[in-house]
Amino acid sequence: MPNIKSSSKRVLISQKSAARNKAAKSLMKTNIKKFETAVTTGDAEIIENAFRTAVKTVDRAATKGLIHKNKAARRKSVMAQRLNSLANE
Repeated sequence: MPNIKSSSKRVLISQKSAARNKAAKSLMKTNIKKFETAVTTGDAEIIENAFRTAVKTVDRAATKGLIHKNKAARRKSVMAQRLNSLANE
């Protein structure tokens, strides 16, 4: 534990931000998994809503700096390809 007051405050702040970042990243991963499970069910409306939600959370994570913007683009691209392949069938 730090001896300096400002340093101990900084530890608390970094713990809070780490928890917030972990929750946001977990939500992103959960929404991506929900999209993947929706794809297996086959209901077009559920798939579309899950896709929108997943893309939104991926964009938010990239904006906040939780993931790199190229990783966000790659994740969205993979999901869009899955969505488009279902539309072509």
